[in-house]
Amino acid sequence: MKTDLSPRMKTALYGLMCVLLIPFVFPTWWMITSSVKPISDIFAFPPDLWPRRFDLTTYARVFELQPFARQYWNSAYIAALVTAGTMVISSMAGYAFARIKFPFSNAIFMVVLLGLLIPSEVTIVPLFQIFLGWGMINTHWPLILVPIFGAPSVFATFVMRQFFIALPNELEEAARVDGLGRFKIFWTIALPLAKPALGAVAIFTFLHSWNLYLEPIVFLSSTQMFTLPQALTQFTDAYGGAMWNIQLAAATMTAIPVLLVFIVAQKQFVEGLAHTGLKG
Repeated sequence: MKTDLSPRMKTALYGLMCVLLIPFVFPTWWMITSSVKPISDIFAFPPDLWPRRFDLTTYARVFELQPFARQYWNSAYIAALVTAGTMVISSMAGYAFARIKFPFSNAIFMVVLLGLLIPSEVTIVPLFQIFLGWGMINTHWPLILVPIFGAPSVFATFVMRQFFIALPNELEEAARVDGLGRFKIFWTIALPLAKPALGAVAIFTFLHSWNLYLEPIVFLSSTQMFTLPQALTQFTDAYGGAMWNIQLAAATMTAIPVLLVFIVAQKQFVEGLAHTGLKG
């Protein structure tokens, strides 16, 4: 039975939601406002919610102290390639595990899932030795190949498998009657229906690649090759101290694509989790 809340209850509920929102919004607000403050004002107590003085030169200095535009491009194209590659691999693997019957499929899938239990710190040294032998150190290849064929792709495969399992068998049976083969069924029927799950996979994968930190500091040594998380640690003065306002300006520009991706794709993200049984 559906009941409508009274205006007083609605006001109280909205007020409670606004209070609960503060711990999540305040750090972002502090980052943005502190990026245009002089360093002396950043750690003032009590903190200023609005800058007393605006210093927009911090954003220009980000590009003067580091090849930030190049580093921004590095993160953008790596994240795009990793997202596209992971969506291709995980959708095909998820469909195979969900819809194609072959010996020991469930056992093989459980072995694949074990990849989620292995920390990246455990495999980073063997991977370094492999890519060193291939001559790929200080290139972006490790940052592209490892996520596509590593743990992020395993999780994406799990999400896609859960979605494809829920598809009615009648769809495939009707397609076979029309003479469609296995790949044609996947490409023309299953994959278009999987847009919500693909949206969730795309967001998870993009965020993981965009925020990747351990692998870049292991595989990359040239500032021209750095990605954004690694570049953010380089804004220091002559004594090694952090240049806080410039770091926060760079961090603000780094966070923009993440916010845009989630705002644009949040509907697909929520629908994807709902269809795969991963709701909180």
